[in-house]
Amino acid sequence: MKQSIHEYLAEFEDIPGTRVYTAQRGRKGYWLNQFCMSLMKPENRERFKADERAYLDEWPMTEAQKQTILNRDYNAALDEGGNIYFLAKVFSTDGLSFLQAVGTMTGMTPEDYQAMMIAGGRSPEGLRSIKDGN
Repeated sequence: MKQSIHEYLAEFEDIPGTRVYTAQRGRKGYWLNQFCMSLMKPENRERFKADERAYLDEWPMTEAQKQTILNRDYNAALDEGGNIYFLAKVFSTDGLSFLQAVGTMTGMTPEDYQAMMIAGGRSPEGLRSIKDGN
């Protein structure tokens, strides 16, 4: 029996610790990502840093999306449709490197995260399926 596209895409949600950026996530996060891209302009970065909440309220994002930015919870931002390459504009505005920001998303220190990546990345052993628990 042929698998539907919805069944196929649902399988991506079963990968522990991974959020695949799908069209559905892209639609959900459109305004979140547009906000992030606005931070490419120095004047927008200054406005954001001066009053984060006021600047976020100019964007038609959900309250949950705004909270992910205010909390700097990048994993939650991914769940809300954020794209890591757009979110990089936020942590760059905060003066963080990609390594530092992504390290916070893994619960690892930047040094430990860097060492893991240099050694080849996350081990393929261990939890491979959320629903199956294996």
